[in-house]
Amino acid sequence: MSVVGLDFGNANSVIALARRKGIDVVLNGESKRETPSMVNFGEKQRFLGCAAADKINMKPKDTIVQLKSLIGLRYSDPEVQAMLPNFVFPIAGGPNDEILITVTYMNEKKAFTPERLVAMALADLKIIAEQDQGSKVTDAVISIPVFFTDAQRRAMLDAASIAQLNVLRLMHETTATALAYGIFKTNEFTDTPTNVVFVDVGHSAMQACVVRFTKSQLRVMSTGFDRKLGGHAFDLAMFDHFCEEFGAKHKIDIKSNARASLRLKIAIEKMKKILSANPEAPISVECIMDEVDVKSSMTREKMEELSQGLLEKLMGPVTTAMSEAGLVPDDIAAVELVGNASRMPFISAQLEAFFGQVPGRTLNASECVARGCALQGAMLSPQFKVRDFEVVDSFPYPVSFAWASEDGEAKELEIFERNNAVPSSKMMTFFRDETFTIQAKYTTPTLLPPGTELAIGSFDIGPIARAKDTEEKTKLKVKVRLNLNGLVSVEQAQAIEEIEEEVVVEPPPAPPAAKEDEPMADAEKPAAEDGGAEKMDADAAPAAPVVEKKKKVKKTDVNVVSVVGGLPSQVLETFVAEEYEMALQDRVMEETKERKNAVEEYVYRMRSQIADKYAPFVEPAVAEAFNATLNATEDWLYEDGEDETKGVYVSKLAELKAVGDPIEARHAEETLRPPACDALRAAASGFLSQAAPDPAHEHIDAADLEKVRAEAQAALDWLSEKEGLQAAAAKTADPVLVSNDVVKKREGLERMCAPILSRPKPKPPPPPAPEPDAAEAKDADADAGAAAGEGEGADGAAADAMDVDAEEKPAAGAADDLD
Repeated sequence: MSVVGLDFGNANSVIALARRKGIDVVLNGESKRETPSMVNFGEKQRFLGCAAADKINMKPKDTIVQLKSLIGLRYSDPEVQAMLPNFVFPIAGGPNDEILITVTYMNEKKAFTPERLVAMALADLKIIAEQDQGSKVTDAVISIPVFFTDAQRRAMLDAASIAQLNVLRLMHETTATALAYGIFKTNEFTDTPTNVVFVDVGHSAMQACVVRFTKSQLRVMSTGFDRKLGGHAFDLAMFDHFCEEFGAKHKIDIKSNARASLRLKIAIEKMKKILSANPEAPISVECIMDEVDVKSSMTREKMEELSQGLLEKLMGPVTTAMSEAGLVPDDIAAVELVGNASRMPFISAQLEAFFGQVPGRTLNASECVARGCALQGAMLSPQFKVRDFEVVDSFPYPVSFAWASEDGEAKELEIFERNNAVPSSKMMTFFRDETFTIQAKYTTPTLLPPGTELAIGSFDIGPIARAKDTEEKTKLKVKVRLNLNGLVSVEQAQAIEEIEEEVVVEPPPAPPAAKEDEPMADAEKPAAEDGGAEKMDADAAPAAPVVEKKKKVKKTDVNVVSVVGGLPSQVLETFVAEEYEMALQDRVMEETKERKNAVEEYVYRMRSQIADKYAPFVEPAVAEAFNATLNATEDWLYEDGEDETKGVYVSKLAELKAVGDPIEARHAEETLRPPACDALRAAASGFLSQAAPDPAHEHIDAADLEKVRAEAQAALDWLSEKEGLQAAAAKTADPVLVSNDVVKKREGLERMCAPILSRPKPKPPPPPAPEPDAAEAKDADADAGAAAGEGEGADGAAADAMDVDAEEKPAAGAADDLD
């Protein structure tokens, strides 16, 4: 069994599996550790991951990228509107202000939401994990940025549901990194807290968090983030620069051409990686558009100059996290830098200048988040035993609850403050007798993306039973919770009522009377007239029960109706069914390609071998006709048969094999027959020699030995006859002697002969015991008598000793006689 950790990134995703022996990062079908987070739509199927990346240059408008930056957002959000010019695929708004991405799929225009597209990518990651594991994978821990809002978190959960994944937890990327770092250092940590800062610079965003470690716990003290300060932002700065340079030099507008824009961005990303290790890097794109080749170069200093505005914001998340944690650089024991974009040298330089120490890179910058998610999954799963290590996360947004009082006055109370521990539960008390509503909302709009709705959800509590005292309101206890996924909910509502009941209190039982020695039969008894009996009865009378009034607390559950974000269950079921149909179509098309490739491979292989090693085993006329069939099949594959169904390819391969299989079988028999015949001949000859008259086999019945000789000789005769027939037959004819028949003949001979010849010799009978002579027998009887006499004497002495003791010990009644 295993638990999967998914680091779903904006550009690439990483899969890690928790197994009995540790955490493994899974390789995809192309033996890569990172899988592109892309979805491509073709004429008959979808292409996911690496296959989608291969199609992006040919169909950029039908290849969807950067899905994580779109999920859970509305089309009208300013953040979405700012991103639209950077996308080459069409994006529009839906009837409910949802984002709709239109593509051409199955020769039709189809519109998909980011949730459904993320579900497709997650389903592909799930398949990769299952292929590596060899079994179904259902439970997963999925990473999300710390700044995801309630709508984005619920959208990610909906996407996982469509992909048929059970999410054990949505885990913040920085927290997953901290877990991957800290759980293997518990021997280094003590009860004294150790503060470590983690800085994650990914494709689309930058995050920082301050974590306090002890040997048994990690606690996220504070977080800071910038949603748009990732590696992609630096790419766009250089993209604008080169568009201007090439436009002025070659008079071309790269931004107006989707394919040209995409190719330039890919080249810039490669150049940026070179600049991470070198002071200068070239860039060139052949035939970028209008048959124009472009070429230029970039220095690290020029890149920093173009990205000056980004560099000025680089330390913002770090300083925010440090100030909210109440720490200074001297309080930090270590700084860990992760994320694919963190390899740019100027990021490390700024962190070193701020903290006064070189940032560490002890973690794999690309894989640490996935490993942390897999570790968290193992900790949450009952199938694994992980060392005791508590993970206390924090929530970046303060959350308030608002409601209307009895007189209509609006009231609001902040329940979960910024950096509140996750998970967390709190209790609210109300006095009501009618159904009422409380609303959860974000308290600080400045922490959220522009245009984000502050409302998280509303919760209707009621109906409420009236209290017995009609002049008083019913007391309600409402439990609100911030769960592992960072979602706010009302877990429970209960009506609290104090009831006064009459309770019969039984008196404590009387202490048992002290036990006395039973009087003798002739002892004197107290007379009845002395009042002794009546006095004893009065003392023994039990106390009467007492009736007391006690207060009991009665708790009655009150119904809670939640209205929160996320897809309705009916819509979710529809999307699950549609995803299943698309996945089925993908499988059918992949199997069709496999069958087509099998036909093509068979044609090429047989055509080259029919004139080479298979030539002696086929008639010239048959070989010529078969060659013609193979050539015709090749032409058909690239013309009429280029786009056929799976069944057609299966039939075509069967037709070819009907001619080619006998040829291959004749060639195979020529190779397999000689060693099989040699093995049978050696076995029969061996049995004949073993069954010859020999003192070693005198214990075996002569009839059985004769049977062995007969069977062995019959096998040799059969083999000689068949080999003669085979030698007379042509190689182009079906073989007379088949190696499989020879093997069966040898196995049958061994089953019959081996048990007979391996019978063990019978064991010789044991020698008889020698009889003693008369003198020895007489001495033995005398010794036995003496021993018996000694035993009787010993027993008698013991009896005398017991008698003496009995006489010397006084009887039980002797003491009474003396008295």
